[in-house]
Amino acid sequence: MKRASGAAVSALLAGALALLPSAAAHADGIRAQQWGLTALHLDQAWRTTKGRGVTVAVLDTGVQADHPDLVGNVLPAQDMIGFGARPGDRTWGRHGTAMAGIIAGHGHGPGRADGVMGVAPEARILPVRVILEDSDPARAKARTTRGGALADGIRWAADHGADVINLSLGDDSASAHPEPREDEAVQYALKKGVVVVASAGNGGDKGDHVSYPAAYPGVIAATAVDRYGTRAAFSTRRWYAAVSAPGVDVVIADPDHKYYAGWGTSAASAYVSGVAALIKSAHRGLSPAQIKTLLEDTAEDPPAGGRDDSRGFGMIDPVAALRAADRLEPEELRPAAYGEKYFGPGPAAPEATGSTADWAAPLAGSVGGVLLVVGVILWRGRRRPF
Repeated sequence: MKRASGAAVSALLAGALALLPSAAAHADGIRAQQWGLTALHLDQAWRTTKGRGVTVAVLDTGVQADHPDLVGNVLPAQDMIGFGARPGDRTWGRHGTAMAGIIAGHGHGPGRADGVMGVAPEARILPVRVILEDSDPARAKARTTRGGALADGIRWAADHGADVINLSLGDDSASAHPEPREDEAVQYALKKGVVVVASAGNGGDKGDHVSYPAAYPGVIAATAVDRYGTRAAFSTRRWYAAVSAPGVDVVIADPDHKYYAGWGTSAASAYVSGVAALIKSAHRGLSPAQIKTLLEDTAEDPPAGGRDDSRGFGMIDPVAALRAADRLEPEELRPAAYGEKYFGPGPAAPEATGSTADWAAPLAGSVGGVLLVVGVILWRGRRRPF
């Protein structure tokens, strides 16, 4: 995960690009390369629901509403930053569009056979811009003047119809701290029945620093695995890991209408949010805690002992989760808390020093560690690395 100096919430996406051979350039090749659709047996899950009636808030860098794979699924956006790149600029909405496509892409063309298909293709996306792309010149300004954007965005989404909040972003720098305002916003959303999903972090090969918001109580923290179910080397290993999901060689849609393969726990978070949307669509009354437990209890290929810090309880299994949900009755909403109910022993005391003012302000407004790292261009043209 790339990161600016100091703590910074960052959308988890960056990397080098290369053009694939022409045989892979046909749009049909895009769908064929979405290995996560097969790994999660989504064709079976879609016999029950495709996410209709559910709204997933994507707190990110913005979402291109008229992308052919998303058009009709994107609600009016809210911008918590208020400056920087604008829609149509090359430094706007790339990471957010990629995450929205994983969650609720519906493809395009005859029979919607072309482009990206998401986990919940009939769900709605509610874009809330809380960070800027890494290449946005206004990023530094946002870090110092929009420190409350993430917390405000979580509350705004909870108050404006979100059923699930996807947070493919995080601060996992060595100085990362829990921020009370953000923690309170997460608890506010949970108490309103909103499922909150976040990226576990991309620091697996850089010290496995705790990442926030993934480590807040009640959040479903997603780690990344490859097509063989093996933990990705970059995926952070920590006590808060709940489940794993595809995060390597993930096909993503870009506002430039090209497609890329990328990696990161951003993608894993988006996959988990999509599955949460499927469960919400089929079982509206289930609480966030019930959905978190469902995902954990029905995960496939669990680690020895049932859980570990690398993959949580195992790979999400939407078919098994939907079947298990049929046997549940809705429970009363309850606040989350550190402890055995949620994450085991909980977090250690922060090691870094300094006042809240030292680290809270930069938390919103940067993409310093885009958890999805774009790797390969898949279709329609050539691009320089970003």
